[in-house]
Amino acid sequence: MQILDGVAVSAHIKEQLKKEVSELKANGGKTPHLAALLVGNDPASEAYVGNKVKTCAELGYESTLLRFDSTISEEELLSEVVRLNEDKNVDGILVQLPLPKHISENAVINTINPNKDVDGFHPISQGKMVLGQPTFLPATPYGILLMLQHYNIDLTGKHCVVVGRSNIVGTPMSVLLSRNSNPGNATVTICHSKTKDLKSFTLQADVIVAAIGRPRFITADMVKEGAIVIDVGINRIEDKTKKSGSRLVGDVDFENVAPKCSYITPVPKGVGLMTICGLMKNTLQAVRG
Repeated sequence: MQILDGVAVSAHIKEQLKKEVSELKANGGKTPHLAALLVGNDPASEAYVGNKVKTCAELGYESTLLRFDSTISEEELLSEVVRLNEDKNVDGILVQLPLPKHISENAVINTINPNKDVDGFHPISQGKMVLGQPTFLPATPYGILLMLQHYNIDLTGKHCVVVGRSNIVGTPMSVLLSRNSNPGNATVTICHSKTKDLKSFTLQADVIVAAIGRPRFITADMVKEGAIVIDVGINRIEDKTKKSGSRLVGDVDFENVAPKCSYITPVPKGVGLMTICGLMKNTLQAVRG
């Protein structure tokens, strides 16, 4: 069993990006500039955005963090997005999800200029992805592809079962794994909360991508020997042994599943770090056009 180490892989990719940005600036090119919009003060969202801003500084990018009270109206937030669309100094725009219930996530995503959609959520970005055209890929699936590439894991002909069908991870992941590319060329089954006898599908899987948002949902009896398991879940559970009173776990029961796997991602220090790499690569691509 080999751990797919998000710390090591992300460090390698960030070193490459740092070098590319340095060369870009030395040749008179524009410094990549990412603008992030954060609504409210959800601790998880605060942490995610903080990591993105910190990574921008590490790589030599510019970043702007715009904070708004959770009472901001949808109209006000949309006008901020439009303003960033028109700001020629800003290359990439991300709106940290989730948003308060009174604001439509679709309305906000749809307002972002597709040329600045570095999260890869805009319908135009997703449509191009489905058609196999050059576009910004959703950051988490993109990060997973980067990790598979780093470890030279060939998925050709393998059966991949994606558990979860969100537009952020599950659905785009199923599209990307089935494409005629590397990594790709897999036979993909997409499962979800309404799938009957889910275990019968996961036991067939050479690769499981767990993105259902339920702690330790994938158990050892659902995984065949030698499977590759990619855990996208980030769930906080109670743990009285920790100072904080809680700890992070994935959608996979790691301790019991790992011994059966050929490769597995941990939580934390797995896919989450790769998501930021996907976002940073997209932002550099936005500068290059």
